[in-house]
Amino acid sequence: MITIPESDLVVHPLCLGGNVFGWSADEAQSHAVLDAYAGHGGNFIDTADVYSEWKEANTGGDSEKILGTWMKARGNRSEMVIATKVAKFSRRPGLSAANILAACDESLDRLQTDYIDLYYSHEDDDKVSMEETMGAYAQLIAQGKVRYIAASNFTPSRLQEALKFSEDNSLPSYIAVQEHYNLMVRNPFESEMSPILAENGISCIPYFGIARGFLTGKYRPGVSVESVRAGGVVDYTNEKGFAVVDTLDQIAKAHNSSLAAAALAWLRANPTVSAPIASARTVDQLNEIIQIIELSAAEVEALNTIS
Repeated sequence: MITIPESDLVVHPLCLGGNVFGWSADEAQSHAVLDAYAGHGGNFIDTADVYSEWKEANTGGDSEKILGTWMKARGNRSEMVIATKVAKFSRRPGLSAANILAACDESLDRLQTDYIDLYYSHEDDDKVSMEETMGAYAQLIAQGKVRYIAASNFTPSRLQEALKFSEDNSLPSYIAVQEHYNLMVRNPFESEMSPILAENGISCIPYFGIARGFLTGKYRPGVSVESVRAGGVVDYTNEKGFAVVDTLDQIAKAHNSSLAAAALAWLRANPTVSAPIASARTVDQLNEIIQIIELSAAEVEALNTIS
């Protein structure tokens, strides 16, 4: 277990992504994955109010509802660290105070809980003053509805501005960022965001940790994969991408692990990363991502070079 910097949140080194719950995994499948994750000692689950509004017949909040029914049935809310988000749901857009306060109550209702451990601004909203946004978060924290706040999909400059504003005005501060970062997409995170995190002593909880499944090794030259995410990996199916997979093959073999475990271990080797996020539609997929291994400096360097 690790402690997320600037917090007392003690979490498993793999954050389980809840974006598939209610999308490519129905409630029963989602509960099976959650049971398997908890069975491995997992306790850190990431969701959002907008998940998975994009699926036909869904209304949004679907992932939160499934997570809520699971925690209720297992009676394990106090053992879990739950992260959810506000700003991108079509019915609850933006970071105005009124929207944040209403969205939080609706998320709490769907999750069947009275507090959220980590509440993200899912995207920046420059139409609303930081004073208003941070004031709303301060209210939620004072009420005990939210423990910590974090930012997702912010530019490095806006994140720095928000951190400074909170410090200057004695308001709650973002303790983490959630950004797109993996072996196939390294910048602008490494060049621009990572230095700001190091300077402020906070960390990244990267999403798409296994590059939408590409880094599991199931995508190979000439292989056709049936997946709702297959379209999202087209940009990786090239000479460089397959060279990364080949290197992961060798490292995984040395550690007797899955390729996904090796790819996630590379993320954890970055000192500004705390717990990467990966999702699983099935228990078999969960077993691929849950193993925690530590790469040697030479293995990290090999992956840095090839990617």
